[in-house]
Amino acid sequence: MIPIRDQIKPHRVPVVNIFLIIINILVFVYQWLMTAEPNSMLVYQFAFIPANFLAAPTDPGNIRNIFTAMFMHAGFLHLAGNMLYLWIFGDNVEDVWGSLRYLVFYLAGGVAATFAHVITNPASVIPTVGASGAIAAVLGAYLVLYPQSRVLTFIPLGYFMTLKLLPASIVLGAWFVLQLFNGVLSLGGQDIGGTAFWAHIGGFVTGVLLALLFGKRRQSAQQRRW
Repeated sequence: MIPIRDQIKPHRVPVVNIFLIIINILVFVYQWLMTAEPNSMLVYQFAFIPANFLAAPTDPGNIRNIFTAMFMHAGFLHLAGNMLYLWIFGDNVEDVWGSLRYLVFYLAGGVAATFAHVITNPASVIPTVGASGAIAAVLGAYLVLYPQSRVLTFIPLGYFMTLKLLPASIVLGAWFVLQLFNGVLSLGGQDIGGTAFWAHIGGFVTGVLLALLFGKRRQSAQQRRW
């Protein structure tokens, strides 16, 4: 299932969400403009590598890379998928919490996702990049804040394709179940496309917990529908 848009329009311009999308795109363009060899050096310099972090957890470079890796992507489809989810669901979470609180939440979700990846892959020397963990936290928060929101979703069924309005609880719940299924398989040593599924799981769970603790939706907020 591929979400296209949700039915809730924010009451204010989602400044931080737009800023995050722009930064991710600009960083990707910079990566793309680099030639092969420097790009490889760039990835190893600024991506997050679990084994390196555990070897020197207080090293400023390793701490920096927790955050820089959140804005790097492995390819166009990786970037496009992440930005699609952030565009659809991030604006509404920012609308509830405000820009500064949303920014702190986003970064905290990314950090939590990184540590979930470290716990499940402590010896990995593979560079990890992507905003998926932080965006997973956004999805978890959205699920708590807007479980009955309807999401226009593209559903490919073999040779047939259809668009359906589905509850956010189904769209995001199915996404999480898929991550959990693949995450469990990856613990058995199976390489599933080089994806850090436990970062997704850790980010999503963090988003759910933070939303339950701090993110009750304003009862007086009026939802605008398209």
